[in-house]
Amino acid sequence: MAGWNVFFGRKNNTNPFTDFNGKNITAGCVSGLLAIISVPVIILQAAENGSFTNEQTISWMLAMYIFGGLFSVLVPLYYRMPIVGASSITGIAFLATVTGQFSYHELVGAYVLTGLLMLIVGYFGFFKKLIEYVPKEIIAAMLAGMIMKYMTNFIVSISQMALIGILSLVVFFVFSYKKMRVPPLIAAVGTAFILLLVTYPLHVSGGASAFVVPAVQMPSFSVLGFLSVAIPLALLILSNDAAVGIGAIEQNDYHLPVNQLVSLGGIFTICAGFFGGISANVAGMMSAICADEEAGPYEKRYIGAVISGLILITFGLLSWKLVPFIQALPADFVAILVGLSLLGVFGNSLHISFSKPELKMSAAFAFIIAASGITLFNISAPVWSLLVGTFIARKMETKRGKAELRKQTA
Repeated sequence: MAGWNVFFGRKNNTNPFTDFNGKNITAGCVSGLLAIISVPVIILQAAENGSFTNEQTISWMLAMYIFGGLFSVLVPLYYRMPIVGASSITGIAFLATVTGQFSYHELVGAYVLTGLLMLIVGYFGFFKKLIEYVPKEIIAAMLAGMIMKYMTNFIVSISQMALIGILSLVVFFVFSYKKMRVPPLIAAVGTAFILLLVTYPLHVSGGASAFVVPAVQMPSFSVLGFLSVAIPLALLILSNDAAVGIGAIEQNDYHLPVNQLVSLGGIFTICAGFFGGISANVAGMMSAICADEEAGPYEKRYIGAVISGLILITFGLLSWKLVPFIQALPADFVAILVGLSLLGVFGNSLHISFSKPELKMSAAFAFIIAASGITLFNISAPVWSLLVGTFIARKMETKRGKAELRKQTA
């Protein structure tokens, strides 16, 4: 009974059974749609690159959405704050570039190690120090370089499916600059699907859809998996998701237990990893939507996060039915959806990468190395990107900037 009251009892003038209203319900639905509208396409792209079986792919989606949803239900109910949980879209985009270099079980091991790193960072209070030491400009440049090929494929595919590509892109820009209530990604992807259904016959294979019972996946741990997957993935999650989400919630006057949230993200990520999922952590943009004043009265906004979580859990349970449909989509259409999904991430990453003139050279090298896809001494491009970029930023550009500042003030 005590456990029930912790999550569902009255607390600080809140009641989970009566705090629903039109605004927090709308915010929760929009937040949930952001996580399900196009992310599965990137997941299937990553699974195809890694030659995953159908069962492995469905298990990945199932674990990712269910544990992300559980985070988004349980954490807001406990703290009564709009803390939305989900898997990391930037992490998934990163994984799509490395799944072909590791076995499925090595990737599962890397997911578990990612969660362990997050747990350690949160437990020992290293979050702020870690974010400060590895410049966010370098992490952003690494991500932009990694997804560069998806953006070029996006443009090529628009030329192949011009009607769908151009119109959905126009809708994306209109909704972006008119600042409408519906997020531009949802509007653009919805437009693309409507045009596809009108102009292109889909043939969905019925034999591929079979329910996959969640099962623990056997991880395989390796030094290369730790260096090339776990470390970059943890940095991406902490900088692009946790830091963004926590910052957005705190901007709306919520006082968060930051280290506990990072640790919880680590625990949920470890659990998701053992079932084949990538992560379950504080979500950036989704938390911003549910914490905003448009989400209703301050003390009731947590309900939006709960609704978002319930949508993710439902979607995860239905993933075994959705995978065959997504697999039936034309390759160029998939590339358009992936491009639309990553357009905001790509643009924001480039903006952050070159936002500080004094770090432009380190950011440029990080971007180029990540985009090259090189592997040296069995260590992949993302790691070299972070190492070289951070070295130039810390040992050359930062010192030069301090020396110039001393000259100016002398």
